[in-house]
Amino acid sequence: MSLNNSHAHGGVLIYAGERILIYYDGIEMTFEGPPSVTQMKGKKKGRIFLTTHRVIFNSLDSKDQMQSFSFPFLLMREVELEQPIFGANYIKGRIIAETMGNWEGEAKFKMHFTHGGAIEFGKAMLHAASLASRNRPTNPPPYQGPPSSNYYAAPPPAYEPPRNSYYSWVPYETFPTAPPADGVYMYQAPPPYPGVDPNLAYPPPSAPMANGHDAKAQEAAASAYYDPSNQHNLYAPAAYGMAPPTYPGPPPAYSEYEKKSN
Repeated sequence: MSLNNSHAHGGVLIYAGERILIYYDGIEMTFEGPPSVTQMKGKKKGRIFLTTHRVIFNSLDSKDQMQSFSFPFLLMREVELEQPIFGANYIKGRIIAETMGNWEGEAKFKMHFTHGGAIEFGKAMLHAASLASRNRPTNPPPYQGPPSSNYYAAPPPAYEPPRNSYYSWVPYETFPTAPPADGVYMYQAPPPYPGVDPNLAYPPPSAPMANGHDAKAQEAAASAYYDPSNQHNLYAPAAYGMAPPTYPGPPPAYSEYEKKSN
């Protein structure tokens, strides 16, 4: 999990080849983390995104120390869907910090869905995690942390629902809303961890914008897996008004990134 690496210009910042599957505006989050990580203190209100590779939280409060939080599937632990007798349903779990993710250690989290949808979101998240685990290569490249490269306004495939049979498990009837077209940005770099579809990639737009260590995490990602017998847990031993420009080619897939790193 990384802190304040997944937002730009009031929107969400994703990787090349990553797609947003679910967008939900109305999440409340709380964290229990290391005392030194002051960004985790207090209740957080904002938006949450389920992508092909992770979960991303973006804050609605521009003054909050936590503007964004990234939850890669392979660094999540003990994820459970809670249905209390009194009160709204919520998701809880534990997350390990990414290498160079602006914090260290691990933290507990809770996601409260103020407009409903916790169960549907949680089931989709667990299913996405199982697919990502299956797509993990035998010898993944070492994770180097979030990229520091330029980013772009993302093309429509990044935030338009991929409505085909492969994504039939995504509950679009519960989450029909897409994020604002001018609020999705994309790194040039591909995701540093596997997603639901190893072949998923699309070209970035052509005009770039200038953008403003933990050994435990590496070990966790290297041994991550999903147990289908226990589906409540993950384990780890600008809107376009004209035709798009011609693109030089798609970004490298995760498998290509692996080859270059070896």
